Amino acid sequence: MNRVIVIEFITLDGVIEDPDGSAGTPGGGWAFRHGPEAVAGDKFRLDARLDTGTLLLGRRTWQLFARIWPQRSDPFSTAMNRIPKAVASRTLTDLGAWSNSTLLAGDVAGEVPRLRDRGDVIVAGSVDLVQILVEKDLVDEYRLLVFPTVLGAGRSLFGLGTPPTDLRLLSVEQRGAAVLMRHERNR
Repeated sequence: MNRVIVIEFITLDGVIEDPDGSAGTPGGGWAFRHGPEAVAGDKFRLDARLDTGTLLLGRRTWQLFARIWPQRSDPFSTAMNRIPKAVASRTLTDLGAWSNSTLLAGDVAGEVPRLRDRGDVIVAGSVDLVQILVEKDLVDEYRLLVFPTVLGAGRSLFGLGTPPTDLRLLSVEQRGAAVLMRHERNR
């Protein structure tokens, strides 16, 4: 069965905002301060899902990724450039900066089941989009790369008003200074 998989860099206190520092927030860049071992390559263990799935992104994350990935040619970057990308945006019109990108028209939550019919849906970053998917109970799995950082402020993965959800731990693996935790929704 195809899944909706949310992948996030996250601090120990649950913040997912500005892990690379590109947004210029006061605590930004926290993930990259821990060295390349945790952030390079296929850190979320996506493997073949990059060949068979769809990457679902919000506007800001797509714009950031479109500046980074197209210029890279290592095996992981090649997979990221090749995977079909669905972009949830009300303002973007030109998606030519990153190959295989298409705009999602209309209700994103309504489009997710159609995307899932074609393969796994991987949602990276995109906190607003993720919170919509959480609210609509569309997330099957979380792959969280937890960094040993406490920020005390910033946007968190699960905002106020998130519905109670029980998850089941699938695996835990050290990735440099961080820990990759995989949880799935108890259904």
